[in-house]
Amino acid sequence: MRIALVLFALLMASCTRTGITVGSKNFTEQLVLGEIAAQQIERKVHIPVSRKLNLGGTLLAHQALLNGEIDLYPEYTGTALTAVLKQKPSHSAAEAFETVSRLYGERFHLKWYAPLGFDDTFAMVVRRQDALALPAPTLSAAAQRAWKLGVGYEFLTRPDGFAALDAAYRLQWTGTARTMDLGLLYRALDGGQIEMAAANSTDGLLTSSEYAVLADDRHAFPPYEACFVAGDALSSKHPDVAAAVAELSGKLNDRTMRELNRRVDQGHEPIVQVAHDFLATFQ
Repeated sequence: MRIALVLFALLMASCTRTGITVGSKNFTEQLVLGEIAAQQIERKVHIPVSRKLNLGGTLLAHQALLNGEIDLYPEYTGTALTAVLKQKPSHSAAEAFETVSRLYGERFHLKWYAPLGFDDTFAMVVRRQDALALPAPTLSAAAQRAWKLGVGYEFLTRPDGFAALDAAYRLQWTGTARTMDLGLLYRALDGGQIEMAAANSTDGLLTSSEYAVLADDRHAFPPYEACFVAGDALSSKHPDVAAAVAELSGKLNDRTMRELNRRVDQGHEPIVQVAHDFLATFQ
């Protein structure tokens, strides 16, 4: 009888849990943003927050949100537009945000919060000396020679990735692209295994003078404004949580996000501390 009562009490406790679960994809910036959201909720609302960070790629994180395994996670407008909604890329940041907000609401009952303030677009990165050897530090100028290309796992298959780059520039490649974890791209550049990397514009390692981003002068890549995405029910069930998340909108710019990423990737600082320090700047 006593065991049955204990089991019943545990069951009731699990049914009445009011915690929030924050998710993220599987690279540094996503882990930082997920931790920032979790700490923001904890300090503003004072309820338990679980972390399911490092979930994997875009579709895995999106499915976790649809399944109710997480309550929110950070996403990018250009990624959602093409990889999830299968829409054509938009080169207008306002139009991209309006489209994903509307279609996510209609199709998935998910809400997009206003942009955080930075655009994490694809960045074609080369070593500084290779950029200086070009007539201009642009992708158009890079067409004068062939490159050994390195990419993350999603870049080759996404319509806003390699296909968009190839359609705009018709660059020449030496062999086939090497596919690897995003965190290994710069190491491959350093070691000469690749000569150009399909990286991200807010990578922390771009604070180093060893690398250069070739300008996307033909605008191959669409806007990728970072935002938090959550279930519609969050606003009605937890309006205080929704308000805390909304407070983060507009609080980050490209330079700040790059520095936060640098502290993790190069400074090897704990993500928990980096997120805490950022939130302390606007308490």
